[in-house]
Amino acid sequence: MTINDLKQYEVLDEHNIPDVASMGYVLRHKKSGARIAVLSNNDENKVFYIGFRTTPDDETGVPHIIEHTTLCGSEKFPVKDPFIELAKGSLNTFLNAMTYPDKTMYPIGSCNDQDFKNLMDVYMDAVFNPNITKYKEIFKQEGWHFELESKDAPITINGVVYNEMKGAYSSADEVLSNQIYRSLFPDNTYSKDSGGNPVHIPELTYEKYLDFYHKYYHPSNSYIYLYGDMDIVERLKWLDEEYLSKYDYMEVDSQIKPQKAFDKVKYVESEYSIASDDPEENKTYLSYNRVVADSLDQMLYQAFDVLDYALVSAPGAPVKKALIEAGIGEDVYGSYDAGILQPVFSIVAKNANVSDAEKFNEIITDTLKEIVKNGINKEALLAGININEFKFREADFGQFPKGLLFGLNCMDSWLFDDMKPFIHLECLDTFAKLRDKINSGYFEELIQKYLLDNTHGSEVVVKPARNKNAQEEQKLADKLKAYKDSLSDEEIQKLIDDTISLRKYQEEPSLDEDLRKLPMLKRSDLKREALGFSNIKENLSDVTLVRHEIESNGIDYITLMFDVNDMDPDDLGYFGFFNSVFGYVNTKEYSYIDLSNAINIYTGGINSGVSLYTDVSDKDALIFKYEIKIKVLEKNLSKALFLTDEMINNSDYSDIKRLTEIVSRVKARLQVNLSSAGHYVAAMRSMSSFSRNALYRDKIKGVGFYRSICEIEKQLKNEPQAVVDKLKSISDKIFARNRLLVSFTGNKTSYGNAKAELNKFILKLNENSPVGAIKEVKKNIKTEAFMDASQIQYVARTGNFVEKGFNYSGALRILREILSYDYLWINVRVKGGAYGCMASFLRSGESYFVSYRDPKLRETNEIYNRIPEYVRNFSSDDHDMTKYIIGTFSAIDTPLNPEAKGERSMTAYLEGITFEQIQRERDEILNASPEDIRALAPLIESILEFESICVIGNENTIKDEADMFENIEKLYI
Repeated sequence: MTINDLKQYEVLDEHNIPDVASMGYVLRHKKSGARIAVLSNNDENKVFYIGFRTTPDDETGVPHIIEHTTLCGSEKFPVKDPFIELAKGSLNTFLNAMTYPDKTMYPIGSCNDQDFKNLMDVYMDAVFNPNITKYKEIFKQEGWHFELESKDAPITINGVVYNEMKGAYSSADEVLSNQIYRSLFPDNTYSKDSGGNPVHIPELTYEKYLDFYHKYYHPSNSYIYLYGDMDIVERLKWLDEEYLSKYDYMEVDSQIKPQKAFDKVKYVESEYSIASDDPEENKTYLSYNRVVADSLDQMLYQAFDVLDYALVSAPGAPVKKALIEAGIGEDVYGSYDAGILQPVFSIVAKNANVSDAEKFNEIITDTLKEIVKNGINKEALLAGININEFKFREADFGQFPKGLLFGLNCMDSWLFDDMKPFIHLECLDTFAKLRDKINSGYFEELIQKYLLDNTHGSEVVVKPARNKNAQEEQKLADKLKAYKDSLSDEEIQKLIDDTISLRKYQEEPSLDEDLRKLPMLKRSDLKREALGFSNIKENLSDVTLVRHEIESNGIDYITLMFDVNDMDPDDLGYFGFFNSVFGYVNTKEYSYIDLSNAINIYTGGINSGVSLYTDVSDKDALIFKYEIKIKVLEKNLSKALFLTDEMINNSDYSDIKRLTEIVSRVKARLQVNLSSAGHYVAAMRSMSSFSRNALYRDKIKGVGFYRSICEIEKQLKNEPQAVVDKLKSISDKIFARNRLLVSFTGNKTSYGNAKAELNKFILKLNENSPVGAIKEVKKNIKTEAFMDASQIQYVARTGNFVEKGFNYSGALRILREILSYDYLWINVRVKGGAYGCMASFLRSGESYFVSYRDPKLRETNEIYNRIPEYVRNFSSDDHDMTKYIIGTFSAIDTPLNPEAKGERSMTAYLEGITFEQIQRERDEILNASPEDIRALAPLIESILEFESICVIGNENTIKDEADMFENIEKLYI
């Protein structure tokens, strides 16, 4: 039987899509009206999603709350949190749900056929038969609810989405993004934040929430996507029989009306919060925004990505350069959002001033006019096209299945035209056409039409306001107090009873019989043998090269690793800055602008970074590398190595103006990253109180690095030559043959072709750089807190069990799953209201427990303190133990692309990890029992004995808990 034989479906289109090596089908389910898109191919990493067009008319976050709550139990699978049960006990390669401005999506992925079917079943039942109509507690837990502990206590508001969005609204970038869409689309759904504004989330009633669900969650409003190597006919029959056939077509008014263009560009001002004593100077965001046609235009979809690179995002791009040279903003970047009905092109200057707004607009328009008149840099256009095409062909999306990214790409057009899910995947011809148009004036015409003459735009200014969040919190507290004062004794008691009732609901586990209804694999379905390593050691001109014989589709992946063990710890801040500078300054043959273009024309990227590894046989050993990573088509290897040699041997570090631009950009981006990735930053900082590796990471990427960047910024004003000399000395120190180790990923033939070019490159390096002794370091304080203007916290608790005499075992991988998806999930997220929580145990012994966007602080630390008790009393039958083991294998056996396979093998080589060791750990996981988990309680106690804690978050909350910390500082200085 073929797809065309299925009487339940109408095949609207079928054609080959060679650009993604797939056969594409567009179908409509006749009875329900459900839309289906299929990409059939030989990829074992199968992907499914069901999505709905969801168009809110307010900012209560209703689509976001529904996204959370549909995955809290359903008719067929009535457990409280099937999402977490699947995370614990499936071999998923992706499992999540996402709320967008105009749609809500539920994607899954798996390489295992039965697991894939199981996941589909749970997700389909979740969206069409959720328990949200039976249990109001689900809405309260995930959305929002009042909490009142006693008659004398204050009323507070809690809820997972509520706290998540408090964290989001603590970010100036989030505030700016919302204001841009509000300004450009005042008359349609894009003016409303689908995630929810914390001010308005408590306005959502349970009844309105259910109304929204019943309106939009119907097959007639659905988009179903299947990708990969599967029996498509069987899956389509199953979808019909189990779900779609139960529904008749229903007219759903979810259409998005295009925003009528403006007669003139709008000017909008808004505010974001900074801490009480933060300076307001150089803290404003300026943006220039234009609406660009519609998302169904295949040429514009790609062309404006190229223009973003050529005009704004590339190093030294003309608009960015003009603004930076005028002193407007410390960081300038562009963005192009083509995932909505009417795409938006934006230019943003970060860390500017309100007084710069008019000049900001003038410089952009004057620069664009000049470009239209004299022509855009053709090399920049070619670079933008080539790097986008390389990325598309490589289809390397890291940990995410490529079928997922292809599917998300489909929604950029499918949401607005039922017949066009694949148009943006059929893009190789578009890239060729754009390449042909480089000299035709096409791109200049786009600039004139859409960025200069277009009045459908806005200039949005978001300026800092001291203590804005704290004032809003106080306003809310006053409002809640007034509300409580208005209540009768009976109403107050009802709130107390509701609080107790919700907590009881949260603490009560799902019935065992319900848990058994969730489909699950068996241990026998798991692959017993670990994935091996491919490390073949060779010698090129006295340099060790380790090659990884892996098929890589004609792409060479090369990592040049320079030993920097003897880097002075006091110079690590400069070293981190050097990494930001390397490849972004002029060289002998290239300006930094031309260098960037050449890299993107001839390669898939030449990137540098700092890496630390742990010797599993010697916990005190330091393996510290400066790495240059090259990805390039075999035919362009010679050019890639020439460019790399140019960067290593001919970089000019003496341009003070350029160094000042870079340090400003690094500082501005750190100010965003330290808060948005606060859980990781806090864990790294906490571990720096006992770990050299963590201390180095903090000094190169974390709070310590931010402090150093602030000092380097001052030094560039007062002693610029000292910075230049330091950068030169670092370059002279590290780039030498005697420090080099090379990693090569590709097949045997590609290595044979590359060998001569690599040897030639190695011989151009300085032969020897004296290697000094490793210096002692001073560790950081073990209890610290860093205050910012956010409304939530990131709470990290860390330690090292190896230093206390314990050994790593596979059972720790299982415990990580148990804690992250059971104990911490229930206590920190479900009951505490944090958006996220997790645990990690490394072979080095370094371990952490962290929370993400957490309304609590001390309470979370107390939860960490009770982990040993939980582990000591852990009990599980064989069914549940198998579930945890399967979930652990899911994390271990994530499919790897060629580059990742090579990196995995190289890491094993550096750290001394053998196949026998990982096989032993795998066996320990596969054969683990509850006794093995309980035996880890003393190990957990040893971690907590370090009493090392770091918190990043709300200024007032941290001050209230000041007795927990030896040191409290502002995060940003």
